[in-house]
Amino acid sequence: MKNKKIIIAGGTGFIGRSVAEYFAPNNQVVILTRNTTSTNNNNAFAAFNLTEAYASNIRLVQWNGKDVGEWSEEMNNASLVINLSGKSVNCRYNKKNKQEIIDSRVQSTKAIGDAIKQAKTPPKLWINAASATIYRNATDRPQDEFTGEIHNDFSVQVCKLWEQTFFETATPATRKIVFRTAITLGNGGVIVPYLNLLKFGLGGSQGNGKQMYSWVHIMDVCKAIEFVFGNEEAQGVYNLSAPNPVTNQEFMQTLRKATGTFFGLPAYTWMLKIGAAIIGTETELILKSRWVLPARLLQEGFQFEYPYLKEALENIIKNVPRKKYRLL
Repeated sequence: MKNKKIIIAGGTGFIGRSVAEYFAPNNQVVILTRNTTSTNNNNAFAAFNLTEAYASNIRLVQWNGKDVGEWSEEMNNASLVINLSGKSVNCRYNKKNKQEIIDSRVQSTKAIGDAIKQAKTPPKLWINAASATIYRNATDRPQDEFTGEIHNDFSVQVCKLWEQTFFETATPATRKIVFRTAITLGNGGVIVPYLNLLKFGLGGSQGNGKQMYSWVHIMDVCKAIEFVFGNEEAQGVYNLSAPNPVTNQEFMQTLRKATGTFFGLPAYTWMLKIGAAIIGTETELILKSRWVLPARLLQEGFQFEYPYLKEALENIIKNVPRKKYRLL
């Protein structure tokens, strides 16, 4: 993609920053964020720690994530809108947090939809983030877009409402795609707490270690976005996950090898329940068996740069300072 205007809502997190960095050299990137009152490019330069050549193509524009405002003018003549907004699910599922998790996804999706409908020249494609956790706890077979089963726990309810809001918004001039994204691996994001576990000798499996772990390299996230943009027939729901998921035990073992870590103590379920309560998160994030396959992407000819975990982790770890995962 070249010479396109790309809008990323909620683009200051790990995935958003990575996507912005991928597209910025050849495109104009607008990041909608709650964390700025200015559109000065210097803000992007500082926030992203990029070279000046990259940051000069990135603008930060303020929005509140729920109301149409001045930011909606950016929709005119945009080629692509990517919505990554949503409160982190890495928290306790109490009533307040549950409502914030739902509201942050539904409200941002509605606001973007309204802005697109008001645009004189609306974007060609709107990609909305979603989660591969929409599928049931799967230990017997993989879940894809055609045969995957959707149950009704809290995480699934969030995903269903999120997607429902997206698809109910009529944007006849704008193609729409949902990416049900697996755990995204890269130099940042979820890899950080895993490296912290290794650093303190806790890099063994979690729970019984047999739960499936679906993942995707951040580079393949970026390339999948580019792929569906170029395929004008692409629309609807896509699983965005590497084609070779592993068990939790395999994931931790591969991570230890990639970092040269010789041992790791396991964390049993009862330990995780205590630890989750202490640090304010939920054991579901670790223990749910996510067994997801990207059937549609493969069917339509997308080629993953990192289809296997070993190569993916080796690529990531070579860019991580040793002190991040070793005490000495």
